[in-house]
Amino acid sequence: MSDNDFINSVDDLKEVLGVVSEEVPGLLRGLRDLVYSKEAAKSMAESVATFYSTLVDSGIDKDEAMKMASGYMINLRDLVSTKNINIGDFKRSDKESSD
Repeated sequence: MSDNDFINSVDDLKEVLGVVSEEVPGLLRGLRDLVYSKEAAKSMAESVATFYSTLVDSGIDKDEAMKMASGYMINLRDLVSTKNINIGDFKRSDKESSD
């Protein structure tokens, strides 16, 4: 390895992996909380309702508008389940609970 390489030894790699293993679960929990909070649910519902109403007001058939509004919603769990990740499984650690 050259002097410009980020990871120069096994110890460097262990350090990087240690930081990743500590930080990633917290990032995923934060993402889960952002997407699945009451505020996020309310905002999504308002967005979908506005989308549906706009379609109907524009002359789209109500049944077709309902299909389109349903497609408008993207479920994050479905999105990440393709990678076998369930962000709902991450629990708050004692360290985070005290923050």
